[in-house]
Amino acid sequence: MNKNERAAWIAEKLAELYPAPPIPLQHKDPYTLLVAVLLSAQCTDERVNKVTPDLWKLADNPFDMAKVPAETIEVAIKSCGLSPQKSRAIHQLSNILVREHSGIVPDNFTDLEKLPGVGHKTASVVMSQAFGVPAFPVDTHIHRLAQRWKLTSGKNVAQTEADLKKLFPRETWNALHLQIIYYGREHCSARGCDGTQCLICRHCFPNRKNPVATLKA
Repeated sequence: MNKNERAAWIAEKLAELYPAPPIPLQHKDPYTLLVAVLLSAQCTDERVNKVTPDLWKLADNPFDMAKVPAETIEVAIKSCGLSPQKSRAIHQLSNILVREHSGIVPDNFTDLEKLPGVGHKTASVVMSQAFGVPAFPVDTHIHRLAQRWKLTSGKNVAQTEADLKKLFPRETWNALHLQIIYYGREHCSARGCDGTQCLICRHCFPNRKNPVATLKA
């Protein structure tokens, strides 16, 4: 298989395994998704989903959250890690949304990436999952699997994103990035597969004998 053939087969197999991949972070609107994605940095989605119900009791919209002191937010999200930075970011971005965007989460990359604590990956998740705009957020699972499957060099996350966007049709990006995440968690995890064990690795690289070293995101 060449790279394009491999990508097409992988996309087909992932669509069979995960025909309608759910959004892993619990949320009810673009704002709660934005905050949940911000909390997920260096934290599992499972942990975020345990923390956010108590956070939403404090406030579940930018108007109310802007009135909650960062110190109070920090207590509610402490188990997510990096709570001082994340609590300040949530407080500040809520104030900016109220002051500059009438309390509405922007539906464009430029304004999203200006918000405190919101980088390109977070903005990509919000654009794809809240607004349906084609995007390809690259997390650690996607970065690792794209290297194992020889779809990218893994030089950096930006390069991985660019390489995957070239290989897969634009209309598949939003579902595909979730499909790869779920596959990475369930079948091709960092410890559960070394590039020789899971279905996709075995099919695409039947002659591969040695573990594949991957660069971290």
